[in-house]
Amino acid sequence: MVTAKRETGAGFASVRVWHSARHLTPFYPIISLILLCHKLQESMLSSASSFKNYRGILNWCVVMLVSLKQYGILVDPIQVVSLFLKDPYSWPAACLVIVSNVFILVALYTERRLAMGSISEKVGLLIYIFNLTIILCFPMVVVLKLPSITPVGGAFALGVYTILFLKLYSYKDVNRWCRERTQAKARSPSSSFASSAMQSHVSYPGNLSLRDMYYFVFAPTLCYELNFPRSESIRMGFLLRRLFEMTYFISNVLSVVFQWMVPVIRSSMKPLQEMDYSRMTERLLRLAVPNHLIWLIFFYWFFHSSMNFVAELLRFGDREFYHDWWNSETITYFWQNWNIPVHKWCLRHFYKPLLRRGAGKLLSQSAVFFFSAFFHEYLVSVPLRMFRLWAFMGMMAQLPLAWFVARFLRGNYGNAAVWLSLIIGQPIAVLMYVHDYYVTHCEDDPTIAEAL
Repeated sequence: MVTAKRETGAGFASVRVWHSARHLTPFYPIISLILLCHKLQESMLSSASSFKNYRGILNWCVVMLVSLKQYGILVDPIQVVSLFLKDPYSWPAACLVIVSNVFILVALYTERRLAMGSISEKVGLLIYIFNLTIILCFPMVVVLKLPSITPVGGAFALGVYTILFLKLYSYKDVNRWCRERTQAKARSPSSSFASSAMQSHVSYPGNLSLRDMYYFVFAPTLCYELNFPRSESIRMGFLLRRLFEMTYFISNVLSVVFQWMVPVIRSSMKPLQEMDYSRMTERLLRLAVPNHLIWLIFFYWFFHSSMNFVAELLRFGDREFYHDWWNSETITYFWQNWNIPVHKWCLRHFYKPLLRRGAGKLLSQSAVFFFSAFFHEYLVSVPLRMFRLWAFMGMMAQLPLAWFVARFLRGNYGNAAVWLSLIIGQPIAVLMYVHDYYVTHCEDDPTIAEAL
């Protein structure tokens, strides 16, 4: 029944589409196909994984060696805590995260009422629209109106709410699919479309419990299932290694930020204000190396160490949090493989539904890019309390860049182009935001300007 395979990519998440589901009849086999999206597997960089292809790392080393200059490590210690808290006794971002439980309980209560038939599907949809809208708007208003929330604290809170938005959207969709599947079974009791792989330990509506909801909230995935693959036990050695990595690598990130990036950024303010292009280019190249190192360290810290740590604690079996993005020969392949949880969410809940509703492939691809660009801007501009659209434009620029690399570059040249886009592109956005933040918030305050 599957007749064509298409691939597409986008910044926030790109998708690999098996495009023929909308032609399947009757409707309930479609529901059966999309209820499961996880399987028991290890992360690629784990010793238990059989993955051995690290050719892209060699290309990265070549690009880094060409770009690297002998500037050394700049040392200018500053207070770390001030980035997270203005008042050590006030934790507004943490309080904002705690309040998010209200939206979780609203979603669970709504699903229970829908399962009982107390409210109609239309009323349930309206409740969800309101709940999901408030999830995005409420923390934004609080961060913008509450001066005691620092940019770092605001970014953390908004990140939590963004993840919650995506999770509850998936929760809504999967439970709706379960209701439709149940109704389809009731209409055709003699049909046997469910395979053995679809047999679940928990069936709808038995999944609508507080324990099931919070397991999903804390699980390292954005896509809901009634029965996630589970590992047999918690491996204490694996858990302790991930904990050590989390502590070690986050300290490395802080060291690079405060001893290398901050001094370079401070020295970049005057060339930016004077529009001295030669010095601006030199500062950009100096910033590219530490910025890229931070990005790589953060990737490993978050997608391997932290997510595997949480998964091991919860015995969550699907450890496919990333693919071999370092071997990417196209921009599209990179966006498809560096963030698998988001990739799965967009594939399941955004791109394929657009196709089923009759949207064309190009329109659906553009919509995914726009969706990605919106959240990138949301997570940067709101905590900084300024709207410059640098992140949004940077993400939308991936469309022509992906076309150019795919059309004119192949093999190692394409892989090097992907690495260059990561090494050079991000520092440009960082400098733009830092410059605008300095001009908006710090230029007239000598104390803050000196701190930068």
